[in-house]
Amino acid sequence: MGIFERAHAAWTELNAVGRLVPGLPTLNPLGRWSCARLLQERASETPHQVGLAYQRERWTWKEINSRANQYAHFALEHHMHRGDVVALVLDNSPSYLFVASGLNRVGVVSALINTNVTGTALVHAIKTAKAKALLVDSEHVAAVAEILPELGPLSEASNVWLRRDPGQPSPPGFRIINEEVAACSPEPPHHRELPKTAEPMCYIYTSGTTGLPKAAVVSNRRWLEAALVLGRGVGEMTAQDVLYLTLPLYHSAAFLGGWGSVLISGATLALRRKFSASQFWNDVHEFDASVFIYIGELCRYLLGQPPQPGERTHRIRLCMGNGLRADVWKKFQSRFRIPLIREYYGATEGNLGLCNFEGRPGMIGRVMPGVAIVKCNPLTGEIMRNRRGRCEPVAEGERGLLLGRINTLMRFDGYVDRAATRRKVVRDVFATGDAYFNTGDLVQLHADGWVSFADRVGDTFRWKGENVSTQEVAEILSGAKGLQEANVYGVHVNGADGRAGMASIVVSDDFDLDGFARHVVQHLPGYQRPHFLRVVPAMRVTGTFKHSKAEYCAEGFDPSRVSDPLYYLDGKHYVPIDEVLYRQLASHDGTPGSV
Repeated sequence: MGIFERAHAAWTELNAVGRLVPGLPTLNPLGRWSCARLLQERASETPHQVGLAYQRERWTWKEINSRANQYAHFALEHHMHRGDVVALVLDNSPSYLFVASGLNRVGVVSALINTNVTGTALVHAIKTAKAKALLVDSEHVAAVAEILPELGPLSEASNVWLRRDPGQPSPPGFRIINEEVAACSPEPPHHRELPKTAEPMCYIYTSGTTGLPKAAVVSNRRWLEAALVLGRGVGEMTAQDVLYLTLPLYHSAAFLGGWGSVLISGATLALRRKFSASQFWNDVHEFDASVFIYIGELCRYLLGQPPQPGERTHRIRLCMGNGLRADVWKKFQSRFRIPLIREYYGATEGNLGLCNFEGRPGMIGRVMPGVAIVKCNPLTGEIMRNRRGRCEPVAEGERGLLLGRINTLMRFDGYVDRAATRRKVVRDVFATGDAYFNTGDLVQLHADGWVSFADRVGDTFRWKGENVSTQEVAEILSGAKGLQEANVYGVHVNGADGRAGMASIVVSDDFDLDGFARHVVQHLPGYQRPHFLRVVPAMRVTGTFKHSKAEYCAEGFDPSRVSDPLYYLDGKHYVPIDEVLYRQLASHDGTPGSV
């Protein structure tokens, strides 16, 4: 990089920091800034400006605040106290934002549950949060009804509420929330103080590196930091912007980066219930969107669509997100005439963030103060230490584990599970007593401090924008009839981001392949399903009796390398992989079939 490029890069990053300065007072941990207070400010300063668009509905800031106040009063009337938790099993809708903002107004914590999880994982997510109440959409009643007996005190206390869609029935075990909320006051509950900036705002679930989903604690301060950095620093958003959001609100990119960005900037949020590649550009025009948030898969799905009217004649000035591959980046930016793409990196529970302000394809940013990339075992993520017991930074061109220094400015709030929190902290990294957050991510260091994402390490891989815990999937598979042992891992698929799920399994005589497929489809969301299956006579293990994954990953689903029976999940059935099907899967430019 020449002197002029370096100067331009420094100026770009300095400008980004400058945009954050006006919002820094909101991060005072002793203050009372939060999502609810920002919403209150918007309703006071620009009451008649549209803050939220959804389908054909338009909500002004005053109307949004009034609806949030009704949920705040509802929480108080049902004796919810500061620090209590309400679990939300909801799809994207205005009500999601009304509920979460209203609960925040009175210091009640929202547990934002992934609506794809069912069964054991859903029970675990609710119980881990120690939820006092549960709020469910009509669409997810069946999944919740199935686990009601396992929720114990929560269901016994009749604290399971249904936000019923018009025309939907009232199933037993659920209380209808619609009419009760509508009867609550739209005025702020002045007798209750706003929550403190340091207090928890919500729990967002992450697979972490092992086990079932972990509830990451997002404080008001953490939420505000993300909102400020993404809304002002990365997005440079103003009240004239419309942010189009198709990602699920239980995801941090949507709830922090989407809802947070518009509240901090005064822009309008254009919300869609679920992502649709075929309707994307129609929505962009209907909402007159100027910014959108992506994950890598979203961009690739759009590229896979046939040319559409309006895909090059829009008001989009910027898209920001993570997981965009370099080859997809260039095609995406060129085809859809996107002036600027800003890729960023940040873990839900993490304490560090990187951003590629200059639009360099494939990069997540440059190494910043407090960020370290250290040598590790690329398969296990185990950190390598030198003779003095210290970690070694990687050299240019090498891959390593990404760490973030924990201090007053770069806090790590961790998980609800304190033991899980401790496991994510690495100590004595470069000096005695220092502490770093372990992201669990492998990154590669390039010239001039540029960094690119490489992969997840350990027992987690990334597929369709989600982190998949192999242990969690294996535990769910173990409930299938005739399955004796399962070893889950990720394999590379040509033309697809991340790694697709594959399982090597040991089975008994009463194992039924179709029954196993039904179990997989019923109990696992699409991104967690083993799309490839290998039936082995006995499982390979290490000297310490741990499942060996490296060889299985390397052999993949190639029948020329594997003599064991191989299968591919073609929708709802596992079909044998022969040389013909393998060539189709291996040569497909994009995700094959229903993977």
